[in-house]
Amino acid sequence: MIHELRIYRCVPGRLPVLLKRFETITLKLWEKHGIRQAGFWTTVVGESNQDLHYLLAWDSLAEREAKWTAFQHDPEWIAKRAETEKDGPIVANITNAFLQPTAFSAVK
Repeated sequence: MIHELRIYRCVPGRLPVLLKRFETITLKLWEKHGIRQAGFWTTVVGESNQDLHYLLAWDSLAEREAKWTAFQHDPEWIAKRAETEKDGPIVANITNAFLQPTAFSAVK
């Protein structure tokens, strides 16, 4: 099992729009594509309170590549993403990292 840490830095003031999109659109599409989330967090104290951090759980990088590509090319996702961005961009930038648990990690 690997986890993908994704950090979205929002355009100032647009974090509520991103959170709503995940809650009402993205999670349903992830379920359709078999993408498993392991948690979401916003920043209380840190570099920016306009960030959303989340973890995705993958069995392998190959699984990630197949499922993420299918999601990104899903016509429903493309249409809904465009609809939510009609008033301008939501996310300024995205970073991600693939994490492998250590032998002593509580999460395997």
